[in-house]
Amino acid sequence: MHTPPVVAATPPNALIPCFVLVLRKGLMRARLERRLEDFLMADHWVENHKRDSWRKQAKASGYRARSAFKLKQIQQRFNLVREGDFVLDVGCHPGGWAQVAVELVGQDGKVVGVDLQPCAPVEGAILLTGDITDPLTQERILEELGGDPLNVIVSDISPHITGKWDMDQSVAMTLVADVFDFALPLLKKGGGFTTKLFQGIGVEELIAAVRPHFSSVRRYSPDASRNSSSEVYLVCRHHTPWKAPKLSVRERYETAVNKLVGGEEIEEDPEPVASSFRVRRKKTDDGLEEH
Repeated sequence: MHTPPVVAATPPNALIPCFVLVLRKGLMRARLERRLEDFLMADHWVENHKRDSWRKQAKASGYRARSAFKLKQIQQRFNLVREGDFVLDVGCHPGGWAQVAVELVGQDGKVVGVDLQPCAPVEGAILLTGDITDPLTQERILEELGGDPLNVIVSDISPHITGKWDMDQSVAMTLVADVFDFALPLLKKGGGFTTKLFQGIGVEELIAAVRPHFSSVRRYSPDASRNSSSEVYLVCRHHTPWKAPKLSVRERYETAVNKLVGGEEIEEDPEPVASSFRVRRKKTDDGLEEH
């Protein structure tokens, strides 16, 4: 009787452990990605919930915008505005800051606001529509003030956003410098100024340009600001007009930024610098240098 040959068992495929390892790594990566996604979604939910919370508080308190709580928190921390003060609100639309300012100054105070966008009236405030950098708008502000100096300037101004961050941030910083140059001569000795800034190139240079005008200059981020926002508020207290430099804030700011980014003009008549570099001419077949 013929006995069939015994076939040896096939050894385990040596590639399988490799595939198992790759599979495990892939599963671990997928789990980590899901956890990260869950974390980001949770963080986004918390941020949205926070924003909704401020909106609900604003609505419940009768304020037109959640931004009203930014000024309230700045006031709570630094006590900028006092009863009876004269306040200029720059970038006043939609009116939340003007509402808070009116509450703070009381019946003996005065609030004048200005914005490019028309703003619905706020009881107790005078709201103008116009460009703060336009001389005609500036004249209207001076008329409304009637020659009285300002105690406080509050600015939540922001330029038209194009989506190009570097350009938007640069325009915003220049706009803030222009607001300082217009409003500082109107500000009383010892007065205060708070303005929104967007973090980025030139922030330190602008702060350095503003610092001589005040005895205290600090950055502050209110809780009511979005976590994802790059905004921060510059809080300036105790105006010192006698220390003001001759050059404007914008001139000093732009000079400093030009130095920072290397935009200074080329120096005239620079001194010659010795160089060891020599030009070697190619020799022809007869050994003479080619000219």
